[in-house]
Amino acid sequence: MSTRRTRVLATLTAAPLALTGFAVLAPESTADDGPETIAEIQGRAHLSPFDGTDVSDIEGVVTAVSRNGFWFQSTQQDRDPRTSEGLFVYTGGAPDVEIADAVSVDGTVDEFRPGGDGGYDNLTTTQLTSPTVTVTGSAAVPRPVVLGRDRTAPQQTVEAKDPTSVEYDDVAFRPDRDAIDFYESLEGMHVGVRDPQVVGPTASFGEIPVVPQGTRATRSGAGGVVYSGYGRPNAARVHVDDALLGDDDLPAANVGDGLRGIVSGPLDYSFANPKLLATEAPSVRSGGLTRETARRQDRRELSVAAFNVENLAPDDEPETFARLAGQVVDNLRAPDVLALEEVQDNSGAEDDGTVDSSATTDALITAIREAGGPRYEAHWVDPEDKADGGQPGGNIRNVLLHRTDRPLQFVERDSGTPGRATGVDRDRKGAKLTESPGRIAPSSPAFTESRKPLVGEYRFRGERVFVAAVHFSSKGGDDPLFGRWQQPVRSSERDRHAQARQVRSFADDLLEADRDANLVVAGDVNDFEFSETADILVGRGRTQLTDLPRTLPASERWTYVYEGNSQVLDHILLSPALATKGRNHPWDRGRGQRGAPFTYDIVHTNSPFADQDSDHDPQVVHLRMR
Repeated sequence: MSTRRTRVLATLTAAPLALTGFAVLAPESTADDGPETIAEIQGRAHLSPFDGTDVSDIEGVVTAVSRNGFWFQSTQQDRDPRTSEGLFVYTGGAPDVEIADAVSVDGTVDEFRPGGDGGYDNLTTTQLTSPTVTVTGSAAVPRPVVLGRDRTAPQQTVEAKDPTSVEYDDVAFRPDRDAIDFYESLEGMHVGVRDPQVVGPTASFGEIPVVPQGTRATRSGAGGVVYSGYGRPNAARVHVDDALLGDDDLPAANVGDGLRGIVSGPLDYSFANPKLLATEAPSVRSGGLTRETARRQDRRELSVAAFNVENLAPDDEPETFARLAGQVVDNLRAPDVLALEEVQDNSGAEDDGTVDSSATTDALITAIREAGGPRYEAHWVDPEDKADGGQPGGNIRNVLLHRTDRPLQFVERDSGTPGRATGVDRDRKGAKLTESPGRIAPSSPAFTESRKPLVGEYRFRGERVFVAAVHFSSKGGDDPLFGRWQQPVRSSERDRHAQARQVRSFADDLLEADRDANLVVAGDVNDFEFSETADILVGRGRTQLTDLPRTLPASERWTYVYEGNSQVLDHILLSPALATKGRNHPWDRGRGQRGAPFTYDIVHTNSPFADQDSDHDPQVVHLRMR
């Protein structure tokens, strides 16, 4: 945890601000005077200058009602875009007001942090508690502030500076520059977005990340927004949320779809994201997205794929296995070698000491055959019980599958044990493994309670090929993009850096024994293609690996869609021999890889779709061998 978070918040005052074109008004009321308007309560900052203060006669019109309160908005606005005109009134139960009621409210100003003790990273929302509400009549509900038309969020800047916490009193409040301030300046107001574009699929918990038409950012081929570098996330997205829809659900939407008309409601914040709480369920305009299909390897190509199958267990529904098998056969076109991540043991999540996973792999292999695919054979090393992280009792591990109908053989040599690392030897044909299948550095502290890399040795048309399946530690515990700590601390990187160094060390050993060794590193690295984790894996000099996501056009660099950001988490890396051999061969050149002796494709079958078989997209490389 960063030591910066131990600072005590000082008494909040309005920070000085220079904004071109913004109205400069008289100073706000002081706490001694007491606020007269919602805008004065909200203030020009993330925390109200009246936090903890009793206020009275705050007037406005009800714009939305929830099960435990309501939002109301000033009808006489102060014309300062830095101060929100909306506010939530917490009643604790169903409020006795209706939309369009004119009300006067007494209560206590409170900064509510969603999630309680578990919401340490969250921003607060300003609200009135212990209210006395008087309905004084009725009034027209203010039309929504339309994002992208009336107000436009900074497109790819959450916070331009490094203020430590946006809640500290000396931090400039810049809605024109920083998206985190932009959404604060609209907190509680009636906000809308017209014909928004969907940039993340409908989530199971009832959210759709969207951006306004005309959002300027690196767009994916599917219509999403690509996370192309630290400091350049999709800051324009807002999550349409179903919290106010009662029995209605948000429709299933895929990346590239659109929502029809104006979607509107109060702008709220929870789970580290700004939320537009829709008051009516929108309809979907299809963008026509379809699942991609890789090309089939030719007889001299070796195809290697990686696929995170998301906690696959033998007690999953038969349809789960059938759909995953369909992706292997129809979308990946039955790759020669398949590196799987998140394969659970024979008892699934039941914590009963089981570590073998043959029932899981057998079920998938059978499903592939039933889907019209070839016969596969599986190899792995059982982990120690509860030593590899993941779902408790599930004992997830990496598994290697290979086709038995191709000129490909698995070299089984002294199959490894959970705590013993495979080594590298050399004979007259080059490098070889001491154990196959084997584990890379399983006793290293880098892999404590995390998945250990699995490596296997193959023969393809007489050539040795080594495939390492990896699954590094997740990003859990990192600061969120829209949290109060800015810039966000990515504490989980330490684990992945250490894990990458261990895999890099294995690659160095292999390539020192044989500089022409054919090595493929494939799997869920849980980090971006521009990250230091990827840089460590790539290395330098004559043993430098080629990270294949970096060879694609920017619009195609994504294997995962998270909160409206299309991003790379899964990688395939090639040793120099595989990345350079046959450069002048006039075979399929591949997208963005002209002249390369391989074709690489991220096969978008899951991450942009509401109907997913996994949360990751698989990837496949076709390698030109002899």
